[in-house]
Amino acid sequence: MSHLYNSIEPNVIDDEMVQKAIEEQYPEDKRKLAEREDINFKHVMELQLSFRNILQIDNLWQFENLTKLQLDNNVIEKIEALDSLVHLVWLDLSFNNIEVIEGLDTLVKLQDLSLYNNRISKIEHMDMLQELQIFSIGKNNLTTLQDVIYLRRFKNLRTLNLIGNPLCDDEQYTLFVVAHLPDLVYLDFRLVCDTMREVAVLKYQDLTELLESEEAQALAQLKEKQAKQKELEYHKRLDEIHNASSYDIAESKRAKYKEDILQLSEALMTLEMLIADHLEEQIKDFKENIAVTASTLIENVKGMMTQCRDLENRHHEKLLEICIMTLEKSVKNELDKDLPADVQMLLVDKTTIVDAVNASHGIRLLKIDKRESNILSNTYRWQASVTEKAFQNEIDRNRNRVKEIIQYIDRLQEELDNVEILEPVQACKTAPDRDGCLFMPELPGILQVEGITSSIPP
Repeated sequence: MSHLYNSIEPNVIDDEMVQKAIEEQYPEDKRKLAEREDINFKHVMELQLSFRNILQIDNLWQFENLTKLQLDNNVIEKIEALDSLVHLVWLDLSFNNIEVIEGLDTLVKLQDLSLYNNRISKIEHMDMLQELQIFSIGKNNLTTLQDVIYLRRFKNLRTLNLIGNPLCDDEQYTLFVVAHLPDLVYLDFRLVCDTMREVAVLKYQDLTELLESEEAQALAQLKEKQAKQKELEYHKRLDEIHNASSYDIAESKRAKYKEDILQLSEALMTLEMLIADHLEEQIKDFKENIAVTASTLIENVKGMMTQCRDLENRHHEKLLEICIMTLEKSVKNELDKDLPADVQMLLVDKTTIVDAVNASHGIRLLKIDKRESNILSNTYRWQASVTEKAFQNEIDRNRNRVKEIIQYIDRLQEELDNVEILEPVQACKTAPDRDGCLFMPELPGILQVEGITSSIPP
């Protein structure tokens, strides 16, 4: 059931991997054009990252409009970093090493989820997936039929795959699932027929009625709790509005908040500058260390290749000596046994045998030289690539952080600017009532108190 690491080092999702995956999704005739142009990740709707030996999910926050994500056949151990993919409809995490269902709370639009062939032992932490229609969790470690009861909360669930779990060995497995999930259409790739549904309902009628009663009671308690919470929030906001006694106080607070936002912006930019300076020094040290490592490797390779050439020269001298001795014995008919035909062809005269041995010697020296050249050129390319990537990653990181800070500050400023403050004279002309509190019935959800307008949830 586990998806084992292969000989390749596990990966974390980075910009290079994502860029390559997007380019591969283009038709071949448009792929070169995609490679030349910058791809806006916000416009990407589908992303396939299968069979890439991914260990950790990361760097997907830019795909805010993504609807389909394939992460199957990797070595992922934890579901994480998916919070920003709020438009996701289809998610495939099959054939990984996941042990716990988690990190799905923001995926409220998810309709198709596959966790097939992982290490999951309990169905949990999926309460927010109310749009779920297809759920595949076969070949995991689910052992108890009680896990099926958890799925009753998904009223839109129509297709379920549990095959390959230990709980499927229970004799009552199929009837239990069908009875407790009355809206299920397909179970383990098979259509749930009406006859089976009737038998299942009849067999577990008492238990399902008890569950329905408990669920109804829990739902009523939840609604009551939510109503009380809304009322508390209403009174809390009302009290806050009462405390803002005048238009001048509200304006002074607005000015103070603007100053706070400005100070926050300066503080964040200062921190980012300090981080950038520190990382720049670290990268310089890293570059020097890489240079030392590459230099040491090059020296070692050159030393080894020199030894190889010396060994080849000694081998050549010894071989030449043996060949000449063999030639002399052949001429004198002193050989103990007959030589192969191809060897006899070389033992014509001394010039022929010497030329053949020298040619062989030259070929081997050429191979040694070529091997040395390949290793050295690869080392130089590796050194340049690693250092360049380190500098480029820091440039990208710094740009992204600055962009995030600017966007965050702009959003704060926009939210502050959108707060509507009515002057006292204008507010008094509206509908004075309740000791100075002003209400505007034609604008539901907007409460005005002493010149301050605030949105109140229904």
